[in-house]
Amino acid sequence: MIIGLLGGSFNPAHGGHRRISLFARDALGLDEVWWLVSPGNPLKPDAGMATLSARFASARHEARLAPIQVSAIERELGTRYTFETLRKLVRRWPKHRFVWLMGADNLAQFSRWKNWRGIARIMPIAVIARPGYDGAALASPAMAWLRRFRRSGVGNIDESRMNRAGWSTPALIYLRFDPDPRSATAMRRADSQWASRLSAKALRDGITRHPIPEHGL
Repeated sequence: MIIGLLGGSFNPAHGGHRRISLFARDALGLDEVWWLVSPGNPLKPDAGMATLSARFASARHEARLAPIQVSAIERELGTRYTFETLRKLVRRWPKHRFVWLMGADNLAQFSRWKNWRGIARIMPIAVIARPGYDGAALASPAMAWLRRFRRSGVGNIDESRMNRAGWSTPALIYLRFDPDPRSATAMRRADSQWASRLSAKALRDGITRHPIPEHGL
């Protein structure tokens, strides 16, 4: 199987996450997309961060009836940084192939991530264009290094589709599609009580099937 991995706080998850996931699945020929709901993001403040169970519940709601699995596996793996998580996932599922999915806003600050070059060497990276961030992403220190590994045909679904023979890494794929302006920040500003209306009972990890603590951080 070829799995796309989309990590984040999902604070909360929203239709934009779903839309870019389904677009990437079609564009890259992925079998599934896994949403990795992070217990905590080292680059984001804890203030305003809902509990893991609330964020997981919002992600599961947005992923319903789609080829998307919602997981909080970083909590089980005990990893804090993306590099550590991806390394363990590759070891745990050696027969799967993975692609890291991220928005252009993340590429703009990718050089701040721990061992970001190591991430690029573990699996291909697909970047989804995001309104207002493309300029910073293309001018970023990470892009200066990754540019040499950019695949041709970027932005054309037929040409950029992954083939079953695989790609060598590092590999960068830049995907463009109709802009989606939705953001978790805007949603929190519009509705600061969103987490209180979600049921966090009887949640199970979509990959490991282990229960998610109802009030877990």
